[in-house]
Amino acid sequence: MSKTWLGIFFITLLWSGINPKDYPTWMLETAPALIALIVLVMTRRKFRLTNLTYNLILIHSLILMIGAHYTYAEVPLFDWLQDVFNLQRNNYDKVGHLAQGFIPAIIAREILIRNYVLLNIKWLNFFIVCICLAISAVYELLEWVVALLSAEAAEAFLGTQGDHWDTQSDMAFALLGAMLALALLSDTHDRQMAKLAADQNQASS
Repeated sequence: MSKTWLGIFFITLLWSGINPKDYPTWMLETAPALIALIVLVMTRRKFRLTNLTYNLILIHSLILMIGAHYTYAEVPLFDWLQDVFNLQRNNYDKVGHLAQGFIPAIIAREILIRNYVLLNIKWLNFFIVCICLAISAVYELLEWVVALLSAEAAEAFLGTQGDHWDTQSDMAFALLGAMLALALLSDTHDRQMAKLAADQNQASS
């Protein structure tokens, strides 16, 4: 994580926290980004990640913070897209759920490969997709718990916008995101992991 990385993170977090639509929802939505930051700081020396993975985590954090500020159902750009293309709903939450598969896929891939958990590429990809779907399912269960505890917070946090199949489509987008990440970024990720390993070996020699 560079100073630029941290600067973008905290500037966006500060903006996100100024007069958000709903503070309880803001706390729920930004919590994963803050937890990720703590984990990254704690593991920076022992298990440094590739630049690709750090940058993807930052992008995911920004998506969460924007959604937290407006709520996922009311992000202005996607309201405009809804009007222009005559869509039935604001689809910013689908961007979030696509990222919920896309970014964790690369994180899981890096952890599994560098810790030699799985070496068979076919099984590796299968388990990565399963991990991403599990993360998506846990998030949907969390939304369900919030809905049971608070009807007011549920409306902003769930963001179903009247779509009875919202949970299923959210998980489908996470699945799509995971598969896209593996298809598009695996080669780049491999090169960055090889370079990181070479840099670490050189530093230790």
